Amino acid sequence: MRVLVAEDERALAELVAEGLRRHAMAVDVVHDGTSALERASVNDYDVLVLDRDLPGLHGDDVCRELSEGGARVRILMLTASGAVHERVRGLDIGADDYLPKPFEYAELLARVRALGRRSQPSLPPVLRRAGIVVDAPRRQASRDGRYLPLSRKEYAVLEVLMRAQGSTVSAEELLERAWDENTDPFTTVVKVTISKLRAKLGEPPVIVTVPGSGYRL
Repeated sequence: MRVLVAEDERALAELVAEGLRRHAMAVDVVHDGTSALERASVNDYDVLVLDRDLPGLHGDDVCRELSEGGARVRILMLTASGAVHERVRGLDIGADDYLPKPFEYAELLARVRALGRRSQPSLPPVLRRAGIVVDAPRRQASRDGRYLPLSRKEYAVLEVLMRAQGSTVSAEELLERAWDENTDPFTTVVKVTISKLRAKLGEPPVIVTVPGSGYRL
């Protein structure tokens, strides 16, 4: 899952981002509304964690423009106000969910996951294919009952391949879905991660390289 965190309180933004990264999400961070709108318009995010009171361009305006522009991204709006009419207004202008500050991190994580599932084709939270089980809520994976000790990126790549349900996923798409925007597009990190993932999955091989196209599970 790829997430954009738009929050002007820098310490809070980094705390949220690092927490999401620990759950194998690719996270970018911005601190003003103009940057949030620019990034969300250019990159294919699953979820935007959007502080309502952003400098530059107000969070309401960011939400409205993305919604009216038909953006795929799901929006979780954060605000210091817990008033009902504020929540109603946020939802009316296009937000998918609303979370008042201060919040419990576990709840934010659960809401981000739920919105991420809604941004993709409907699939169960626990994915199964070729003897592999990926439990997204627990961020755990196993093969034929054997626990797989995967790194964050190995898990993220495996989840993308599992969600593709046998379709071929290009290296570019894997880079887009599992890494943040600071990753060099010419890096070999996808190839290296696939190699490590294959080793941990063991025999018989289940990740197929499709020449000129990408990878398929």
